[in-house]
Amino acid sequence: MSLINSFISWMMKKRIHQIELFQKYPVEVQSEWMKTLVNQAKFTEWGLKHGYSNIDSYRAFKEQIPLQDYDSIKPWIDRTMHGQQNLLWPSEIKWFAKSSGTTSDKSKFIPITQEALDDCHFKCGKDMLSIFCNNYPETMLFSGKSLTLGGSHQANTYTEDSYFGDLSAIIMQNLPIWAEFIRTPDIQIALMGEWEEKLERIAHSTIDEDVTNLAGVPSWMLILLQKVLEISKASHIHEVWPNLELFMHGGVNFAPYKEQYNKIITDPKMHYMETYNASEGFFGIQDQTDSDELLLMLDYGIFYEFIPLDENNTNEEKVINLSEIELDKNYALVISTNAGLWRYKIGDTIKFTSLSPFRIKITGRTKHFINTFGEELIIENAEQGLAIACEKTNAIVREYTAGPVYMSSIDNGAHEWLIEFEQHPDNLEYFIDLLDNALKALNSDYEAKRYKDITLRKPIVRVMESGCFYNWMRKRNKLGGQNKVPRLANDRKYIEDILEMLQPKAI
Repeated sequence: MSLINSFISWMMKKRIHQIELFQKYPVEVQSEWMKTLVNQAKFTEWGLKHGYSNIDSYRAFKEQIPLQDYDSIKPWIDRTMHGQQNLLWPSEIKWFAKSSGTTSDKSKFIPITQEALDDCHFKCGKDMLSIFCNNYPETMLFSGKSLTLGGSHQANTYTEDSYFGDLSAIIMQNLPIWAEFIRTPDIQIALMGEWEEKLERIAHSTIDEDVTNLAGVPSWMLILLQKVLEISKASHIHEVWPNLELFMHGGVNFAPYKEQYNKIITDPKMHYMETYNASEGFFGIQDQTDSDELLLMLDYGIFYEFIPLDENNTNEEKVINLSEIELDKNYALVISTNAGLWRYKIGDTIKFTSLSPFRIKITGRTKHFINTFGEELIIENAEQGLAIACEKTNAIVREYTAGPVYMSSIDNGAHEWLIEFEQHPDNLEYFIDLLDNALKALNSDYEAKRYKDITLRKPIVRVMESGCFYNWMRKRNKLGGQNKVPRLANDRKYIEDILEMLQPKAI
């Protein structure tokens, strides 16, 4: 097994040279991808409509192709799901990643092409392993198996030849046959649709495997690991999987979960590696051992553009490419991909922490913020504020969501936080004060609105019972896969729904 591990590790490291090339020539690599994507799609219905044959520069690209969001591109996707081809992309499209719809209640269906699978999704998986092997040459990662916790897929109701489901399930369904020998559990269990039964089956079927690495969303993987401990009667995960050394995670910020993982995975050889992934593509990988910044991956069949965020949230008059980026500014991400998404506003916000190479941090969602009173509170503020409050009160947050409390004739506004603690703070009032002061320090708009309680009063924190958010997600049929608890909302929809679920029903 050690010989196999050494050979695979050597193969993985060969990719590092290509990564170094796009780090050295980032603008040139991105320019080539723009031209390649346009050239491949110029005879599609979309390409003919927007004059792709005449696009010979980034300026022409911006002038001839309008910015898109899901609502504007949805009619094209619907036609593709009904079986029409050569609309957005020339090759056959039969797979669609079903988004959890965290920005709205309706689901989104993102086209997945073979090119996107090969050049983006599979490539990112291999790149994570390549980077890990490069950072940790003595790894024995390939001497055991990988446990990926994904979703499920089902036959699309539009045609017999197209399918939809969680992106993770689509990736697993399309992996080469040899991959089955290095992953667990069996594909039939991995793609089960009933989430709670699936967790039970995965836990039972993997306890006796030699699992060396994990991949999945931190919140759901944590539930699986707790199930493994419950079944095995072990105190720590390394009692079950002694050779476990890596968890590749994405989908939500890992910081709120880190302490919970440290409690059940105590082996010092354990490593954590973040990836920036979405149904639309994989964008970034944590490539340094001493930093949580993400290397922007520039050769995945994706052309990137950026909308600078201003006090009015976005300024779509100004859209820039990589050559015009500035450090520590908030940008809304726009992508064009080899799955037929053109100048598509993904809904995420990022900032650049390095320009050589281009590294980023995810700051939130363009629609996941609280700005009811002009405070412009984004997820990055919330996560950092909670981290500070937790550190100083010995608390660990399991899940949370927050939204506004509207002004009334007798009171001013506030932010209401519903928090489920893994470990409760030593003093809740002190925790609230710390959170409030941290948000003031992190966000000048919030600080201004909190001045003398004139607009905003101190945050309201409701401590939720253990399992509250899990039960709420189950009620909404959003257990598992890529479904996430929405962190911030500019209205009270989620908060009211959770609180209503907890109220005793009238008899």
